[in-house]
Amino acid sequence: MSLLEVIALTPDDARAAQEGGADRLEVVADMDADGLTPDPDLVARMRDVTSLPMRVMLRANAGFRTTAAELDRLRRAAEDLREAGADGFVLGFLDPSGAIDAVATGKLAADAAPLPWTFHRALDHCADPAAGWRAVRDLGGGLDTVLTAGSPRGVQAGLDVLVRRAAEGPGPAGTIMAGGGLRRSHVAVLAAAGITSFHVGTAVRPDGAWDAAVDAALVREWRALVSAAAGN
Repeated sequence: MSLLEVIALTPDDARAAQEGGADRLEVVADMDADGLTPDPDLVARMRDVTSLPMRVMLRANAGFRTTAAELDRLRRAAEDLREAGADGFVLGFLDPSGAIDAVATGKLAADAAPLPWTFHRALDHCADPAAGWRAVRDLGGGLDTVLTAGSPRGVQAGLDVLVRRAAEGPGPAGTIMAGGGLRRSHVAVLAAAGITSFHVGTAVRPDGAWDAAVDAALVREWRALVSAAAGN
């Protein structure tokens, strides 16, 4: 089965995503920083208007590294967000050398347990992307999704990388969620490679603008596209 995840910034976004047929929400704040941890009150208000699963971002700054103080704050935030209605989390860090920071990520994932979590696009910014991909797949501990464009420049640049990773087998293909500049023309190519999970943000907003609300009609178009490509 295919999965369509929509970035939601407000309760109106959440409501429109559900109306359009999205399967899951990624809940974030501050897209000027590419998505930071939202306030638990916002998550609670979204839970009031949608029954969709909500994966909530655990990220304190615009980069992909974290400090001990930030990590402590995020670990406390995970519990508050769970109580507010989060069904899962989105997280992941790089160390100073640009490798996957398995220690920091593992600590936060342990606090997120038993909820599932997504490793976000920090992977695309690894100094050694191939080594990063292997490291992420070894993380375990509730990880069931890797959000990746295959390149820091987006899916258009990383399309071949995603296809190669999916060719490693059904396990890797089933873990990948393609997102980050995803275009409609990419979906059929990725689905043919075995990728069935897709992530959109500006693509379901009028004029591709973050300050525009999610449009249920655009979500519906993406839902139909993803379903057709995945054969369901």
